Amino acid sequence: MEQLQKGDRKLLNAWAFYDWANSVYSLVIASAIFPIFYELIFKDAKKDYVDVFGYHFKDTAMITFVTALAFLIVAFISPILSGIADYVGNKLAFLRFFCYMGGLSCIGLYFFDINNFFISYTIYLFGLIGFWASLVFYNSYLPDIAYPEQQDKVSARGFSLGYLGSTLLLIVNLGMVMSVPKNAPIKDHLEMMRYSFILVGIWWIGFSHITYYYLPKGVSTGHKVTRAVVFDGFKELGIVWEDVKKNIVLKRYLVSYFVFIMAVQTVMLVATYFGAEEIAWETPSQKTTGLIISILVIQIVAILGAFLTSRASGKFGNINVLIFLNAFWAVLCGFAFFVETPNEFYAIAGFVGLVMGGIQSLARSTYSKFLPETEDTASYFSFYDVTEKIGIVIGMSIYGIIDQVTGSMRNSIVFLAVFFILGLILLLRVPKKKQN
Repeated sequence: MEQLQKGDRKLLNAWAFYDWANSVYSLVIASAIFPIFYELIFKDAKKDYVDVFGYHFKDTAMITFVTALAFLIVAFISPILSGIADYVGNKLAFLRFFCYMGGLSCIGLYFFDINNFFISYTIYLFGLIGFWASLVFYNSYLPDIAYPEQQDKVSARGFSLGYLGSTLLLIVNLGMVMSVPKNAPIKDHLEMMRYSFILVGIWWIGFSHITYYYLPKGVSTGHKVTRAVVFDGFKELGIVWEDVKKNIVLKRYLVSYFVFIMAVQTVMLVATYFGAEEIAWETPSQKTTGLIISILVIQIVAILGAFLTSRASGKFGNINVLIFLNAFWAVLCGFAFFVETPNEFYAIAGFVGLVMGGIQSLARSTYSKFLPETEDTASYFSFYDVTEKIGIVIGMSIYGIIDQVTGSMRNSIVFLAVFFILGLILLLRVPKKKQN
């Protein structure tokens, strides 16, 4: 088909539709069904630990450390892959490759078994790498397909589509899980959850083809990949960093982003594990249903949150809204430390949803607006993603260490508020005259 022009509504919608496709991973696997599955599989085995290479790890700490490792790998490979993509002109091919890696790994989670921890955690690791590495190339398309005045709206549209699509699939998964009789053996509940992992992989890979059909295919340069090209990505990051240091607005924004996104992503990645372990559910069935419902509440409210944030940024400015969102997150973390009952957990979930989508969407579009005039968007967004991933590695590692040492995830939640407050302070240093 004929290549659509930058700013074309059909092109913008196609780009945003990848959020519809891949967000089922972040919801069903990272946030909802898999954390419940993970808790149940250890309960069925009557243990709450994993022995790895002679070390004794708490189950929740182990999954936290594996998650941190995935982000560390993505932080390392993304600049290499971005450099290659720019050199040979095949950014879309990398997006597609990591989508397939992630989707097939979701299907592979059907075989997750703690008795074969190495293969099981490796499949989980590949799923995380596939999801987050694909976002490196997906995000880098934003300034290619949308003009600056369109980027806030199309970014928010992507997150909203993601929340809507993933919520629809989660409702289907909820029906599947609830179809199992309450008094049935745990293995029957686990089996139905395994089927939901297969659906996620099929959904993600299937719907992503709509995005592939409309996005710019890129123009092959005919260049071959050499050893020098492989390390060009890191050189590009160095060049980007030199440019960032000269751009006071972009530099200060990235420093603040590094701090607050560390806390945001950690909350999102551990929230369901926290709810499963720290909340006083009356029965296992109530826990399963309650956790899924709380995630649904977050998703539905997040659609409204992303829309309201987009409107607020147009009126008050991106940085001012981000400052408010960081303050709100800090307060939520403070309250979360004292949450014990299901109803309290539902309330916190609602407020988290209100600010979760907004802060991610606005952070992405704000960075895109601050970029200098350049055709090398992949390298700039690689730098952005590396910043995010290193932050997540630090956040998840600290969270896991506190959980491992103290034996309680509740203690880990306290440090997140500190990062939100620090992020707020750093945002105050971003010059206001260029924030819109």
